[in-house]
Amino acid sequence: MTYREIDMSASPRKAHFDHFRHAPDPHVGLTVDVDVTDFVQLCKSKGWPFYPAFIRIAAQAANAVPELRRRIRGERVVEYERCDSSHIELLDNGAYCYCTLRHDPAQSWEDYMACAAAAREAARAGASIEEDEDVEGLYFISTVPWLHYRSLYQPNYGPEASNPAITWGKYEPDPRGRLMMPLTLLCHHSLVDGLQIAAFYKEVEACLKRITSQNT
Repeated sequence: MTYREIDMSASPRKAHFDHFRHAPDPHVGLTVDVDVTDFVQLCKSKGWPFYPAFIRIAAQAANAVPELRRRIRGERVVEYERCDSSHIELLDNGAYCYCTLRHDPAQSWEDYMACAAAAREAARAGASIEEDEDVEGLYFISTVPWLHYRSLYQPNYGPEASNPAITWGKYEPDPRGRLMMPLTLLCHHSLVDGLQIAAFYKEVEACLKRITSQNT
């Protein structure tokens, strides 16, 4: 994956970057309920498993926000042209493994779903929690499909860990009958503010609307 270096000394957020860079817990997260009613119906009509399908939505939305493609690398900040994802796959023994999915915007949904199915099967067979070599350029994705939660406290690997983490829970009908799903985004606050977090959720809505409208 290609990337470019960001000169934070010339950034309007330089002071914010310096302020949060070495904080003991510099991460910021938010959980928002997302309407997935039409997307769930689309997945059922297409025979797509919801999990890998929504992983693509999440990755598409995150890749549309440049700050979510940025990573802290030592004393530098790099911005990837696009990022792929590493998600958890539940194993029969109750443990889980990691699985990497590629997110080429030019790839059709049918091809993506076929590649995702093969990657998930291979990952479960290998049953490893070793990440790919280029772990820096990944989004970390997980799910809690048994619970419709209101908030989520996510683990991180210290002040330098700058990979965004995206998690969602169980979708349930609201009083209107719409299927609402809690979606959580965790980011490094030296790179991302509320403005960019809000942009991510706006992009999620746009991606969902786009794929469902294309198939109606």
